[in-house]
Amino acid sequence: MRQSAITGEEVTAKSFAAPFVAAGPSGVAVRDRLKGLTAQDERVLRLVGAHLGSLAGRDLRIRCADGVDHDAECWAARKRELTGESSARWAGSITKATHDLWALARRGRLAYLRSLEAGVRTIEHRLSLPVREPGTKRAPGGYRSRKEWFAKSRRLGVLRDRLAAERADWDAGRVHVVRGGRRMLNTRHHLAEAGLTEGEWRERWEARRWFLHADGESGKRYGNETVRVTPSGEMSIRLPAPLVHLANASHGRYVLSARVAFQHRGVEWADRIATNRAVAYRIHLDVDRGRWYVTASWQRAAVPCLSLAAARASGMVGVDTNADHFAAWCLDRHGNPIGDPHRFDYDLSGDAAHRDAQVRHAITRLLRWAASCGVAAIAIEDLDFAAEKSREKHGRRKKFRQLISGMPTGKLRSRLVAMAAEAGLALVAVDPAYTSKWGAKHWREPMTVKNRKVSRHDAASIAIGRRALGHPIRRRTAPPPHDQSDRAGHRTVQARPGAPGREGPRQPVTEPALDARPPDRGHKNAGNQRVQHRSGRAQHQDTDARPAPGRCLATVDAEREHRRSQQRATAEQVE
Repeated sequence: MRQSAITGEEVTAKSFAAPFVAAGPSGVAVRDRLKGLTAQDERVLRLVGAHLGSLAGRDLRIRCADGVDHDAECWAARKRELTGESSARWAGSITKATHDLWALARRGRLAYLRSLEAGVRTIEHRLSLPVREPGTKRAPGGYRSRKEWFAKSRRLGVLRDRLAAERADWDAGRVHVVRGGRRMLNTRHHLAEAGLTEGEWRERWEARRWFLHADGESGKRYGNETVRVTPSGEMSIRLPAPLVHLANASHGRYVLSARVAFQHRGVEWADRIATNRAVAYRIHLDVDRGRWYVTASWQRAAVPCLSLAAARASGMVGVDTNADHFAAWCLDRHGNPIGDPHRFDYDLSGDAAHRDAQVRHAITRLLRWAASCGVAAIAIEDLDFAAEKSREKHGRRKKFRQLISGMPTGKLRSRLVAMAAEAGLALVAVDPAYTSKWGAKHWREPMTVKNRKVSRHDAASIAIGRRALGHPIRRRTAPPPHDQSDRAGHRTVQARPGAPGREGPRQPVTEPALDARPPDRGHKNAGNQRVQHRSGRAQHQDTDARPAPGRCLATVDAEREHRRSQQRATAEQVE
C-alpha cells in the first residue's frame, strides 16, 4: 500500500509519502457447510482428496527440483503426467496450486534473506563503535559493555553463516515447503504439549494434505466443470480416472446428498453461475468439529477508486492502530476534531480463527460508527513491520518486539480494505512517521477537558486524520496575552501550505531581552513570520535589531543611534 510519491505539503527534516486512496478488493470468497452428507459421500470425498493430494505432493517435489530452470515446457510436461491419473482440469488445478506454493516459499526466502542482511549490517556497525558510544536518531550506538560486545561478535559469525547458506539456496532456486504446514509437522514431536494422540494428529495431518481445489472456467456450465453447483444447490464432483467406478451419475461424476445454499453473497453467486462465469470451489474437512465445508471464490471487476479530493470533501475518520484496539476520531474537512474519541477493542490472544474473528468484529463496529458520522473515507497508517521486528534493530526491547510482531498488519489491512469497500467507505493510507509523537505533542493537552481524558492514541488518530486531509499536524496556538507583542491582535503560527519546515518547532513570538540563538536560524523553521498568513512587515525582519548574545538592548539602541547620526552627517557633507 505504500507509494513512492512525495508531496511538498509536509516537509521537515525528512519527506513523507503522499496520502493515497487504497485500491478495493479484487476477489470474493463465501463459505457454506455441507449438511446431510452420507457415509458414502464422506468416503468418496476422503478417497478423492487423498488421491489428488498424493499427486499434488509428487508434483511439488518435481517443481522444487526444477528450481529457477523451470519454464512453460516443464509446466506442460507436469500437467500431461498428471492428466492420466486424474483429469485435464484436475491436473491444471494441481499444477497451478503447486506453482503458487513454490512462489510463496520463494518470496518468504527472499524476505528472510533481507532480514539477515539487515541484521549483519546492524551488528557490524555497532561493533565498529567504541563501547558505550551514544547513538543518534539515525543510527544506533555502541554496545553497553564488553560482555555484550563479545556476545554480539559471536552472533555475527552465526548470522554470516546463515546468510551464506541462504544466498546459496537462493541462487540455486531451492525452497523448503511442507504440504500441510511446518507447524503441524513439528507438532508430531510435541503431542503431549498439543494435547493430541498420535491418531488424532495423523487425522489432522492427512486432512491438511488432501487436495480438493477446482479452478473455475468461464463459458462452462455453471462456471466450473470439475466441481459443479447448480442454482438449486446440487453439488457434483468429476472423479479422477482411478476412482471412476465410484460414480453415481453419468460422465464419471458423483452427486453429493448435501445441498449448498450460500447465505452471504448468495445473490451475487447465483448471478455468476446463471451466466456461466468462473467460480472456483474448495472442499475441506474441519477435523475438530467433524464438519465438511465448501468455499466458493471468484474475481471481481476492478472498481474505480474514489479520488483523494472527493474522499476529503466531507471530512474523515482518523484511526490509530494498536496492539489491542483502534483509536478513532472524526474530523471535519478543515481538520478540526468533532465530538469525542472512540475506542474499538479486540483481543489477539488464542488461535488464528479467534484472532481473525476479533479483528473482523472490531472493524465492523468501526465502520458502522464511521458511516454514522457521514464521512466518505477512513484514514489509517500505512503500517508495515516487515523490516522492524529484528532483535538486532531493537536490541533489549523484547516486549516491544513482541508487540509489533503480534500485530496482524497484513491481515488487518486486507480485512479493512475489503470490509470498508462493502460499507461504501474509501480507505486513505498515510505515512506513519511521527504521528504518535506529534499527535501527543500538539493535540493531547488541548483536547483534554475535565470530563474527557485523551490518550496519546486518541491524539495520534487526530494526527493521522489531519495528514490524510492534507493539513499540518500541529494546531494554531492562541495569540499572545495583552501587553505582549501587539495586544493579541494577530495569529501567531499558521504557515502557508507550501512553507518548508511548517511541521518543525516554532520560534517564540516575542523577542527576549537576551537571545542566544544565531540570527540566521529564523528562516529554517515554520516560526519565521515571513511565511505567515498576515500582511505587513514580518517581525524579526531587521536582523540589526537582534542583540548579540551577552549584549543588552540599551547598548544596541545606543550603537544604532550613533550609526544613524554618522549617516546624516555624511549626507550633509555631500550636499
